[in-house]
Amino acid sequence: MKINHLTSAEENLMKLFWNLNSFYLKDVMEKHSEPKPHQNTVSTYLKILVEKGYLATEKEGRIFRYSVILPFEDYKKFVLRELTNNFFNSSGKEILEFLLKENLISQNELKEYFDLKIEIKPSKVKAPTLEFAEEILNPKKDKKGKNKTKKKKKKD
Repeated sequence: MKINHLTSAEENLMKLFWNLNSFYLKDVMEKHSEPKPHQNTVSTYLKILVEKGYLATEKEGRIFRYSVILPFEDYKKFVLRELTNNFFNSSGKEILEFLLKENLISQNELKEYFDLKIEIKPSKVKAPTLEFAEEILNPKKDKKGKNKTKKKKKKD
C-alpha cells in the first residue's frame, strides 16, 4: 500500500484521529483544542484524508462515520524511512550520529537500549580434562616395572 505525504495541518488532525480511531465530524469539533477550526475546514480535511487513504467513511443516515485505516505505527515507519532516505543517505548510522551530536539521545540511553536488546547466550564449554593432575594424583602402574621390582626382590 502506497502511503501519501501529509501536510502539517493534515498530520495534526491525524494525530487526533489516531486517538479517536472511529468518529463523527461532531466528535472532532468537540475534541479539537482551541482555537477550533471552522467545521467546513475540518470537513474539507476529512475529505482529503479519505482520498489519500488515511480514513474510510461509512454513511449512517445523513452523516458519515470516519475510521482510521492507516495505523500510526505504519505512518511513523513511512516518515522515518523518508527522512532517512532524503537527509541521511539511507544510513541508520548517520541518524544515530546526528542524534548523539544534537543531544537528542545520550550514549547512556543507547547503551541501556542495547543492553536490553542484546541477548548473550553462554556457550557450552567442555569440562576441562585434568590429565596432568590425574597422572600426578593417580599414577598408572607399569606392569613391566612391577615385574622388575618383583624379580629384584627375589634375588635379594
